[in-house]
Amino acid sequence: MKDGGRKQGALSPCAACKLLRRRCALDCIFAPYFPADESHKFASVHKVFGASNVNKLLQELPEHQRSDAVSSMVYEANARVRDPVYGCVGAISSLQQQINSLQTELAVAQAEVVHMRMRQFTPNSDTSNVDMVADQSNIGESLWSC
Repeated sequence: MKDGGRKQGALSPCAACKLLRRRCALDCIFAPYFPADESHKFASVHKVFGASNVNKLLQELPEHQRSDAVSSMVYEANARVRDPVYGCVGAISSLQQQINSLQTELAVAQAEVVHMRMRQFTPNSDTSNVDMVADQSNIGESLWSC
């Protein structure tokens, strides 16, 4: 049974204290968020932010916000290790570009569907007269009923 990253009975240091080579106190601020079996998390956070800064940040936050802050620091640190210049901002920018591209593709596909349905309701099958529509009230209902 674990209690704040340490096993009861034997005081196994948390990942932070293990990396910093210090004794893990019972009230160690790192222990609940950096358990001994997840040392890679603290290693990347330590590399990017430093133990002192993480310690200060966690002490300034209310306990109910610390877990989210640690998750954010781990994400940012991993992104910063992968991309030292842009970090998670580079990943966010890339995702925004993908969203814009996919929205453009979706708009084109929707326009093609509308174009094909408009062609379906033209008075004759001549595709050059696509702008001429026979019954507009009928078209509006059938365009959006898939």
